[in-house]
Amino acid sequence: MSTRVGFLRAVNVGRRRVAMSRVVAVCEGLGYEDVWTYVNSGNVVLDATGTRAAVERAVQTALEEELGFECSTFVRTPTQLHAVLEDRPFEVADGDTHFVTFLRSAPSAADGGALEALSNKFDTIVVRGSDVHWRMRGKSTDSRLVTRDWERILGPASSTSRNVTMLTKLVAKIDAR
Repeated sequence: MSTRVGFLRAVNVGRRRVAMSRVVAVCEGLGYEDVWTYVNSGNVVLDATGTRAAVERAVQTALEEELGFECSTFVRTPTQLHAVLEDRPFEVADGDTHFVTFLRSAPSAADGGALEALSNKFDTIVVRGSDVHWRMRGKSTDSRLVTRDWERILGPASSTSRNVTMLTKLVAKIDAR
């Protein structure tokens, strides 16, 4: 067994309210061990065997059956999260917001270029394999980019984003266990 982190797309957004205890119960029902969640935005840590794709499929399918709505799941290892946090493709100034957007796999060169072309004076997009760094020069609520911009390029339910501040705290908690 190895530690994996699942990032659930669009959980506790709008009408998609889910108690994290339900997520834990579903993952434990799949046979995963040492399952716990971090903050109420769909981040689940678990010990599992199998490939990343197999864990993603199992968690996503089980949660969709339990919850009754799409629950795209993106899995990373702690080592992968450390690497994404160490990668600083741009300077983040005071007042900026830095997100990492998780994809299932690296986009094609054309799609990666199209994502980066979404950059503007406020938003900067840098694709690094299956992770996308997104800097906003201010608050994320002020960004002009929206889900449909990403989905026009990658397809529906193809990504989920997390704030680097939250990711840093999550990785520190994993490391402390």
